[in-house]
Amino acid sequence: MPSGKRTAAVFGVLLLAAAAFVFTSSHASQTGSQSPTAPQNQPPTIKLDADSQVVTICPDAESVANPRVRLKAQGYSPEGKPLRYRWTVSGGRLEGEGTDVVWDLSDAQPGVYNASVTAESGPVGDPLCTAFTSTKVVVRNCPPPRPICPNVSIYCPDVQQAGTPITFTASVSGGTPGITPVYNWKVSAGTILSGQGTPTITVDTAGLGGQPITATVEVAGYNLECRASCQAAVPAPPNPTKFDEIGEIQRDDEKARFDVFAIELQNSPGAQGYIIGYGGRNRRFGTGQQRAQRARDYIVGTRGIDASRIVTVDGGARDTGATELWIVPPGATPPRPR
Repeated sequence: MPSGKRTAAVFGVLLLAAAAFVFTSSHASQTGSQSPTAPQNQPPTIKLDADSQVVTICPDAESVANPRVRLKAQGYSPEGKPLRYRWTVSGGRLEGEGTDVVWDLSDAQPGVYNASVTAESGPVGDPLCTAFTSTKVVVRNCPPPRPICPNVSIYCPDVQQAGTPITFTASVSGGTPGITPVYNWKVSAGTILSGQGTPTITVDTAGLGGQPITATVEVAGYNLECRASCQAAVPAPPNPTKFDEIGEIQRDDEKARFDVFAIELQNSPGAQGYIIGYGGRNRRFGTGQQRAQRARDYIVGTRGIDASRIVTVDGGARDTGATELWIVPPGATPPRPR
């Protein structure tokens, strides 16, 4: 081959090689600039859990239910960076730090409180490196205690004598604390003389001989029907006793029988002596009033019986005069002339 042609061929090969190198370098440069890279400064994510959403505070410290709430934060950084946690609460006290803290609300007033946590993976305040979340907890007072009736009992008196006032007394124990009881009494018979509204009442039993008296007390203030009853038996009034009847006899015999009557009165404290005199046709023995007065004067003057214990009654006239001597116990109905 001539030398001129050989030189031209070599030069062409060199130009093709240079063009191929340029194309290859350019293509490699373009391919390298389009390769993917990991994103930078991705923010973290966070989740917050509370073991209770309601806290109940009772007046009695021993009755406080769940005064402390456990808070747990779970944060995640896509870049694998360490996280810092900052906690804030609108009330109560925080104990601990990091992902697990305790929120003490034992001294909080009733209301709604907020707890928030911030997780940071970069410089403080950088919003691209911060995650935030919060939760709410309700604080409430204990419900009022369920009302409870106290134990109510009544002392029933042992009535010894009809016509005398008797006393009923109520006793109250237990029940809802902090309540001042109010007493309302009712009786089935008789009249409440005093004590309405208090634990003790006095009841008049006049005219109730032989009847029972039921006393009922309602203890108010507990929003419940709290009551008790008891029954006292009023004895029937005793009957007067006709001790003797003296006709128209000799004066000495009459006095002897007056003596026996006086002894019976002395042996019956509280009883009264009734003397009913009846006049007869024989005026020598006197009218009814004269016969009764004569017996009274002898018993008081000779036997020393208190004059207030002797009652004289003029029984009028009969065919034959007579003097009736009666023993009348307390509460008994006095005798009448017959």
